Amino acid sequence: MKYYKFALLKSYFDEGYGLTSFPKYALTAIGIGSAIITKSIITVIIGAVVYGIACFLIGLWSFKSGFREAQIEVSNKYNLFVKQMRKKIT
Repeated sequence: MKYYKFALLKSYFDEGYGLTSFPKYALTAIGIGSAIITKSIITVIIGAVVYGIACFLIGLWSFKSGFREAQIEVSNKYNLFVKQMRKKIT
């Protein structure tokens, strides 16, 4: 498994990015407003880097704390295939 470590790190980031999808638009608007007011793109770049690191850390927390498994279990509760399999096995 040559790319396992990279795929794991990517999944941490993807999970964090998914969990922060709602405030992302507000942060984008704030970043654009800041770039227009200060006429400096460096604040937007710094904000993007900080947001990327925050996404990674939130995703890491999600996997390590068990929150990810809880999300999967909630989706399995309403998945017809999983319902049928659980009924057949038990």
